[in-house]
Amino acid sequence: MFDKLNVEDAQERIRPFVNATPVLTSSYLNDLTGKNLYFKCENFQKTGSFKARGALNAILKARSSGHVTGVIAHSGGNHGQAVAWAAKQIGVPCVVVSPSTTPKTKVDAMRDYGAEMVITEPTMTAMVETSARLAKERGYTFIDPMNDYDVMSGQGTVAKEFLEQVDGLEAVLIATGGGGLASGVAGYVKAQKPACKEQVDHLDAVLIATGGGGLASGVAGYVKAQKPACKDTVADGCRPLAVGDKCFDVLLRSAEHTVFPVTDEEILEAMKLILQRMKLVVEPSAALGLAAILKYKDALKDYHNIGLVLCGGNVDLTQNLGKHE
Repeated sequence: MFDKLNVEDAQERIRPFVNATPVLTSSYLNDLTGKNLYFKCENFQKTGSFKARGALNAILKARSSGHVTGVIAHSGGNHGQAVAWAAKQIGVPCVVVSPSTTPKTKVDAMRDYGAEMVITEPTMTAMVETSARLAKERGYTFIDPMNDYDVMSGQGTVAKEFLEQVDGLEAVLIATGGGGLASGVAGYVKAQKPACKEQVDHLDAVLIATGGGGLASGVAGYVKAQKPACKDTVADGCRPLAVGDKCFDVLLRSAEHTVFPVTDEEILEAMKLILQRMKLVVEPSAALGLAAILKYKDALKDYHNIGLVLCGGNVDLTQNLGKHE
């Protein structure tokens, strides 16, 4: 199960290895939105994204429970880099199964962190089946990208740090793909809500997703989407059409049930604003929060002090920003 104590234990476990990332503000973006915005900069995290937290916590927790001969993951980017980096920290071999569509820069980054790369057909089925086969053959521990309580607890340390750094937050906006970050942050925020009563009237976790339907209809309608699939969006960290079932249960209990969808054009415009006004390089998934605030001013009118998680900075600027010229 997922609870506040798991997150607190995870923070102590991973603290010697990860960065306590800064929180930055922008007077221009505050004026533009009419809000006090606080940006948690996970683009400055090890491997360039929050994923290092969950991957490391899961591997360290597995090692404490028994012998870990090696780890395996399937990923086309941030999770693979995080698992490879985490495995290197504790000295165990790592295999990352990636689709053939993975950009060479990301494959090279995973190799640089010490991963053995296995390239498959560009489908979720191929990656899942190959990972399961190799894990069985080699006796390696599989590190799920999101649907694992230890991974979720590691991601929840983002929220613990955030609430320690900023007093009086009324909402934390979270970009949502497979649900690991969203469930970890929302679960911890919900657990802390009573403790924050003296500071603010409410403290909510608000979800943002790409496109429409999918996660939005699933959370709002209390329906679990079970079929693994991906949507086509510039925000590659938010491509899964379904959140994991464990993540969904935590989100259902902990997050607001209104999900705010944004388009690729809105994401890229927010990404540009962050680059131009804050001088921060972030990936498209990290810009969903600002995109939602710009689009849904009326719906978010009751929130004045808002936290946004800049979930990563692993981006090909030519590829992504060039589409919006």
